[in-house]
Amino acid sequence: MQIIAAMAEGGITMGTSWDWLGNVAGSDLRAHGMMEVALRLFAAMACGAAIGFERERAARPAGLRTHILVALAAALFTVLTGEIMVMPGDDDRVTADPLRVIEAVTSGVAFLAAGSIVFSRGAVRGITTGAGMWLAGAIGLACGMGLLQIAALATALALVVLALLARLAPVIAPQEKAPQEQAPQEKAPKDGD
Repeated sequence: MQIIAAMAEGGITMGTSWDWLGNVAGSDLRAHGMMEVALRLFAAMACGAAIGFERERAARPAGLRTHILVALAAALFTVLTGEIMVMPGDDDRVTADPLRVIEAVTSGVAFLAAGSIVFSRGAVRGITTGAGMWLAGAIGLACGMGLLQIAALATALALVVLALLARLAPVIAPQEKAPQEQAPQEKAPKDGD
């Protein structure tokens, strides 16, 4: 309500910055500017979308939206960690361990990825989709840290693995055909029977 009231009074203009939102809400970004945060989050979405598009095209259960959300969430957790690390505290800084965020995102995404793996009729399905979700989380972490070149490279490599190697898989390891059901053959009578 404060935001709407302040805008109605003409006290807030968006201009080219999103900092007005932090000023009205009583919070201020300390580690990064809002444009930097937006760039990191949008980069995570774009990288997640690239991987998710390939999975969606392959008609896999976790597709475009899932991979975008995993990458975006991981980037957001990372950006938030950066902000928490520079928040004023009793000793003017909050003690935080950024590795804990990596561990939390990794285990959280692994939980989601494990849910996409199914064992049915003697076959395991969804392992590549689960691995893609896990990778989308890692790429989101890289985007959240501002390591956009690493995120872009990892995305490109993931697309090579998913698209190119999918075409080579039948050549490298052809699937065995299920044996045709055949009528049992009668045994030939032995001499003396």
